Amino acid sequence: MANQRSYRRRSNNYYSRPKVCQFCTDKNVEIDYKNTDLLRRYITDDGKIRPRRQTGTCARHQRAIAGEIKRARHIALLPYTGKYWEDGR
Repeated sequence: MANQRSYRRRSNNYYSRPKVCQFCTDKNVEIDYKNTDLLRRYITDDGKIRPRRQTGTCARHQRAIAGEIKRARHIALLPYTGKYWEDGR
């Protein structure tokens, strides 16, 4: 029984690689609502904004990305839902 417990503990030791913010490492990349190619990487197929734990951005840049995505949606550069991406519009 003791061997099984120690085996279970070893199998649960999963260490993920720490994610590094792309915008903190590369100071030349600007977050802008007109750069839709960059913003599409931070949106799911359904049109939702991806969370920090998936994108690996820091809190400051995640808030900036969310604001620029919302601005691009309002101007109709990005869709609110993902069904328009399937049509190719």
